[in-house]
Amino acid sequence: MKQRIITAIIAGAIFLPIVFYGNELLTIATYILATIGLHELLRMRKQSLRSVPGLLSVFMLWVFLLPAEQTAWLEDTLFSKMELVFLIVLLFLTYTVITKNKVTFDDVSFSILSTLYVGIGFYFLIVTREEGLYFILYSLFIIWTTDSGAYFIGKAYGKRKLWPEISPNKTVEGSIGGVVCAIITAIVFFLVYPAITDNLVIYVIGTIVLSVFGQIGDLVESALKRYYNVKDSGDILPGHGGILDRFDSLLFVLPLLNFILI
Repeated sequence: MKQRIITAIIAGAIFLPIVFYGNELLTIATYILATIGLHELLRMRKQSLRSVPGLLSVFMLWVFLLPAEQTAWLEDTLFSKMELVFLIVLLFLTYTVITKNKVTFDDVSFSILSTLYVGIGFYFLIVTREEGLYFILYSLFIIWTTDSGAYFIGKAYGKRKLWPEISPNKTVEGSIGGVVCAIITAIVFFLVYPAITDNLVIYVIGTIVLSVFGQIGDLVESALKRYYNVKDSGDILPGHGGILDRFDSLLFVLPLLNFILI
């Protein structure tokens, strides 16, 4: 626990000022975090970033993460973002032929889906910050209070397992407690500064959806680790694991925040 707290303080002291500043600094940090996250995911399947599929995955990821102003430049000079992604997919499939199926369709499918999973989530970190600092802080507090509420309420009152095949320690009571804590946090945000909507009912419903899907994001990461028989996605954050272990909920919450509330 002590190691987790020390790591959380140091990571927060680095990450939060970058989020507050935003702009190019956040974009650079997002590229770094997303690339590490993709590396962690590919490593679960024993794929290397230094391989041809790994390099194609990184290229696709970096294309996905391009902010709007760079995307406009790309479309004016070469291809649209989606056209470039489609070309990369064709290169992936061509590589299965070149290697005579040593790299299989399953391998490239995993690489492509991994890139979409990481790329879309982290792309919306950039997009959400452009909408305003409030939205990032709202998302982070919803995730933190959901996680904390689920942990402490689950510890105190949890009896029924939520999904033991995926995450044996999570309970139904803890999950509901996490959502309740997120609602309380959201109401505080609404009373202090109702930036998303002036309708409290919509605000609360949106928060419930985000809290639930934040937990699903956590379970998705747990399912991946259990399937590939790894304890943590990485070891870059002592006491916490890897980048995906810390950002798994955010990868689900940020896109949905933009779809349903912003």
